[in-house]
Amino acid sequence: MTTPSTALARTVVTALRGSGVCEVVLAPGSRNAPLSFALYDAAQAGGLRLHTRIDERTAGFLALGLGKVTGRPAAMVCTSGTAVANLLPAVVEAAHAGVPLVVVTADRPARLRGTGANQTTDQVGIFGAFAPTLDVTVADLDELLAFVRTHEWVRPVHLNVQLDDPLLPDDDGWDGGDVPTWGVTPEATDRDVAELAPGPRTVVVAGDDAGPPARQLAESAGWPLLAEPSSGCRTGDAAIRTYRLLLGTELGERVQRVVVFGHPTLSRPVARLLARDDVEVVSVRHRGTWSDRPFPVSGEHDGARVTVADDPAWLEEWQLVDRSVGRKLDRLLAAEPDLTPHEVAGAVSRALPARGLLVVGASNPVRDLDLMVAPYEVGGRRKVIANRGLAGIDGTTSTAIGAALGRPQSSRAIALVGDVTFLHDATGMFLGPREERPDLTIVVVNDDGGSIFATLEQGAPEHAERFDTLFGTPHGVDLASLCAAARVPHLRVDSLPELEQALASPNGGIEVVEARVRRDNRRELDEKIRALTP
Repeated sequence: MTTPSTALARTVVTALRGSGVCEVVLAPGSRNAPLSFALYDAAQAGGLRLHTRIDERTAGFLALGLGKVTGRPAAMVCTSGTAVANLLPAVVEAAHAGVPLVVVTADRPARLRGTGANQTTDQVGIFGAFAPTLDVTVADLDELLAFVRTHEWVRPVHLNVQLDDPLLPDDDGWDGGDVPTWGVTPEATDRDVAELAPGPRTVVVAGDDAGPPARQLAESAGWPLLAEPSSGCRTGDAAIRTYRLLLGTELGERVQRVVVFGHPTLSRPVARLLARDDVEVVSVRHRGTWSDRPFPVSGEHDGARVTVADDPAWLEEWQLVDRSVGRKLDRLLAAEPDLTPHEVAGAVSRALPARGLLVVGASNPVRDLDLMVAPYEVGGRRKVIANRGLAGIDGTTSTAIGAALGRPQSSRAIALVGDVTFLHDATGMFLGPREERPDLTIVVVNDDGGSIFATLEQGAPEHAERFDTLFGTPHGVDLASLCAAARVPHLRVDSLPELEQALASPNGGIEVVEARVRRDNRRELDEKIRALTP
């Protein structure tokens, strides 16, 4: 007879498979041993793909990356105690971004709660409203399936599994079991689609994960498309490259209506536009736990459409000025004596082929890319993703590795991150010899610190004496040595031709290209860029 903990663990794994989970990330531990054995058996039987990581935070973001590119929930399994707490960053990012994720945590039996038992804390509800918890004590497959499948496609869920001694299986293994077909089918709902009349001078703002509908609306109406790099629709002739510069001009002041898709978070000019009293804002609902807009809207809808195209002169005016400012920007950057972070972003964007995957880090890299995205054609199926739910820098390397593993059909996978972001998830590179390594080029823009703060208020000259201690935080880390410790190939480049050559000839596997740029002139460079507009 199978031990109770082994039986419970196998039921949990069966429920995961029945809920559509094909990817599971495991962090080793003692209390989660029954789950570990069950997962190994299921993976050997071909029921799922198992990834093992030594760091729970890294593991959580790996699962997040898998979920972002597949649209299906990946699971993360860990032991009890602080291991669980380390999953919080990935859980809150998934919740705010609307990425499905199943967190499975092992726990001591309930009788040990409230005592000084080793690695025992109150894990039920530890993720608060971001991931509802089911405290699992009995191998009830229907209950597990009902809980996971009710929530999984819209938010993270948490299975807290109480496992008692003995923790090891007492048989020769498991065949993975049959995949259950029981489940709930989402009820069909009538879509509320806004019918928009032409007339008001309108722009379409496409934030993170907006998707093709934003582009389709802009093109059918003849409106400018102001699309962030990770919007999923930065393609076509309506996309305005330098939109965040143009919003501060007379052209931006003439906007009368905005249609918002996705989760726009990159640009202060966009935030100011959406907060204007003289601008009507029509919102298309987006995914995530906090889906209400932080600005007044005239209506919240499931979609938006127009039946008649608007006057083409409005879009043509934006396109004309955009091309002019874009040329000025390119000339400005080419005249700089040193490699600039904007040129790095531009080179990465140009190197991304059709069907390629690009993962972009927070802070400056995603904003630099926003100004430098290559003019992609519609239908190229390039996928650009970023952790914009909470826009944190943590877990980005692991997210990128997860995304590359989850999208093996990509023609090329690249990550663009800053040096602080890279260091923040250094353990993401430490993979065991049995772990699958995707083909992924990680481009690290290294300016030895947090240059984004130089562009903000705290970067003003009057704060210079305190700036490096509080915000710039130079670290002096030798990235080549760090990569060597992880057995990851490393190449340093100091010029645009060197970078372009490195991007043109990837070696396969995970590799790091370090692009060295200056930080001391970042504020001055941004001021020059803002001065380009008429």
